[in-house]
Amino acid sequence: MGKNKLKKFAEMANYDHVFEADYSDLKGENFRLKGKWNQDFFENSNPIVLELGCGKGEYTVGLAELFPDKNFIGIDIKGARMHRGATDALNKGLKNVAFVRTRIEFITAFFAENEVDEVWLTFPDPQMKKVNKRLSSTRFLKLYKQFMKPQGLVHLKTDSYFLHTYTSEMVKANNFKIEVNEDDLYNSDYQNEILSIQTHYESKWIAHGLSIKYLQYQLENRDEWIEPDIEIDFDNYHSAGRGVVKVKESFSKHPDARRKGK
Repeated sequence: MGKNKLKKFAEMANYDHVFEADYSDLKGENFRLKGKWNQDFFENSNPIVLELGCGKGEYTVGLAELFPDKNFIGIDIKGARMHRGATDALNKGLKNVAFVRTRIEFITAFFAENEVDEVWLTFPDPQMKKVNKRLSSTRFLKLYKQFMKPQGLVHLKTDSYFLHTYTSEMVKANNFKIEVNEDDLYNSDYQNEILSIQTHYESKWIAHGLSIKYLQYQLENRDEWIEPDIEIDFDNYHSAGRGVVKVKESFSKHPDARRKGK
């Protein structure tokens, strides 16, 4: 591990608003703040909002500044990246921000039933070949539902045509109530304070001419969770491994995607 990463970890170890616990630390038990975040940490009764896969924490901090009457918790496994947002929150004196370093798979050990009001998924890896690793898949929704309030909101913001299409189809298949669904957010009529927040990578994709997609829907419990029976074109940009698949259903050609043989 590089000296810079070690320095960041050492600094965050002294941050009162940063917590670290993986499965081996918990040893099958729940995190000490589970069910007590408002009471023992934030010391208020304000709604709790999670940013899952928060990366550098830019969105967590940005939302906390915009909405001082809500509490925000950024969660990611990459502690060195999280250092930026954690330090920004400290320097800005934000009392409604916390960060947790852990895997999303372990998240139910950190939050109790009905403890969380909203979940943000900001530019997650589309995981085009592995549905069970997609943070917007039904596998993860079943985890989120264990601690989210009834009709709690899920927000997805992504540059990925694949992930936006997949998630939209999954939401329809499970009959969740859609609040907002825009496939070109900054050229839409949707107006909201959140549009003022742009992460480093979001600005990068916009500069490359990619459209930003935004989906907001209510997460409700289901006896049966349905994965959409559909194959979608892979994105033709980003990291290695984004390729092309056959399409079972016909979609109109999208500027951010390509089809087999095109």
